[in-house]
Amino acid sequence: MKIGYARVSTQEQNLELQLDALKAVGCEQIYKEKVSAVGSERVQLIKMVDSLRTGDIVVVWKLDRLGRSLKELIERVSDFQQSGIGFVSLNDSIDTTTPQGRLVFNIFASLAEFEREIIRERTKAGLAAAKARGRQGGRPKGLSKEAIQKAHAAKALLERKEKSAAEIARILGIGRATLYRYMNYLNNSIATELAIAQSRDN
Repeated sequence: MKIGYARVSTQEQNLELQLDALKAVGCEQIYKEKVSAVGSERVQLIKMVDSLRTGDIVVVWKLDRLGRSLKELIERVSDFQQSGIGFVSLNDSIDTTTPQGRLVFNIFASLAEFEREIIRERTKAGLAAAKARGRQGGRPKGLSKEAIQKAHAAKALLERKEKSAAEIARILGIGRATLYRYMNYLNNSIATELAIAQSRDN
């Protein structure tokens, strides 16, 4: 049994174009939906999915009628295939009831998964590089943002050689031990950056 699903995104849009196309290909039942907001629940889509049986064929006018995102679309059609339900998108020439249509959709799904894998790998590489620089999650390990600012201020004051370490510590509202810890942190960070730069040059 061919079952159509037609959806428009606003109340002003007209469903007739989709309905005419679905009727023309022999859909015996058509679920119609008008959804006004991205986050709105698609009641008719849920009803249609619940009514599907093995051997049914879901027909839509375009791919974006069935899913709002590529991930959602692929997951839904994959669920159809596992349940023995066909899927046809009229304007995209996809028909999973044929070997050619299944091949096209599987390539489509593989490209989407490939893109997700690239994003995951880039994220991992970025975190690894940040960790190598003594940072984790974008923040230098061991010091807060405020502490890092004070560390750089202390370094600048020490380089001017106009005040003692004790005076600088008082100005910044920290103890001398904390001041030395900040300086040690900055020195280690600089050493790490130089080591990374040298490894790249080599």
